[in-house]
Amino acid sequence: MMKIGISTGCLYPMLTEDSLAALTGLGFDTFEIFFNSFSELENDYLDRLHHFLTKHHLRIASVHPFTSSFESFLLFSNYERRFLDGVAFYERYFRTAQKLGAGKVILHGLDTRFRSTISDEEYCRRFAVLQEQARRYGTTLLQENVNRFRSSSNDFLAFMRERIPGSAAFVCDTKQCWRSGTTPLDTLRAMGDHLRHIHISGWTKDGQCALPGLGDDDLVPLFDYLHQIRYDGDMILEVYRFSFDTLPQLREAKQYLERLAKQYQLLP
Repeated sequence: MMKIGISTGCLYPMLTEDSLAALTGLGFDTFEIFFNSFSELENDYLDRLHHFLTKHHLRIASVHPFTSSFESFLLFSNYERRFLDGVAFYERYFRTAQKLGAGKVILHGLDTRFRSTISDEEYCRRFAVLQEQARRYGTTLLQENVNRFRSSSNDFLAFMRERIPGSAAFVCDTKQCWRSGTTPLDTLRAMGDHLRHIHISGWTKDGQCALPGLGDDDLVPLFDYLHQIRYDGDMILEVYRFSFDTLPQLREAKQYLERLAKQYQLLP
């Protein structure tokens, strides 16, 4: 069955461990950890984090790199050696995911504003190399649809799925769909049966990220589609700090999502 969790990034710039503690206090037990600094990938820090997770019986669904905005330069430039070094660096995230028991690592990919002439085929080749490394650590690399990135195109997501069927895996971010001029339903269909993860939020008519249930978008078609495909992955609440006023509102958003999920038989 589907699990509903939350990203520690919702409370940014609160320290990652403090965010985790605050969200645990709201009743969340499934998380995406959004790492925010190099020191948070060190063993001492991860040991403390792991202790907290074990003590409170928490589950980490996914890991989000803080170097997402650097991936264009590090992984998808025209300079092959930098890509190889970048793969070695991203092993730190894969190792971190392994240590925390996270089955997924998120990738933004290539920003279309960055000067890179690599083809879609080359992009897929590099993604497959990264995916191979991720699997060596027992985790899966997920391509996220991100506004102004190559992955904002549903056609490109479908191309990835067809070009590297053994490696392509996706996370659908609903707010990024709206920002990219498409809909979550269209993006989910482009991802097809390679969908592994969801970042959920609401969206307003004036183009602002909101808590689920407080936006102007209708989440019913999304949940109906997830019911049709029998989705059993994670749904992670991921909004910006300006999207809510008080912490209890996050708990209310979780309860709203749980009611919808039960209605569409995604939760018992």
